[in-house]
Amino acid sequence: MASEYSSLAHALTEALVDMAWFIDGADDEQMDLDDAVKALEGMAAVLKHLSSDQRRDLLDVLGGMAEAEADPVRREFLEAFPQDFGLVAE
Repeated sequence: MASEYSSLAHALTEALVDMAWFIDGADDEQMDLDDAVKALEGMAAVLKHLSSDQRRDLLDVLGGMAEAEADPVRREFLEAFPQDFGLVAE
């Protein structure tokens, strides 16, 4: 069975983005706001500790995902992800 992902990095980036997308879009009935903030801050903290090579790989995958995304709202989320999660300098 062939994978739809070109690499493990791509698969994990998709999973990370999907989780962040869900948390970011969740309303109060789906998720407590404090828990949502903690989860997103936890993701950002992990990403902060990536090596420069890992960060570059992640940015490459995110860029490809954004280019391929048909939904303009999700594309905007993907394009903002690097800055929102501290992967690039503000």
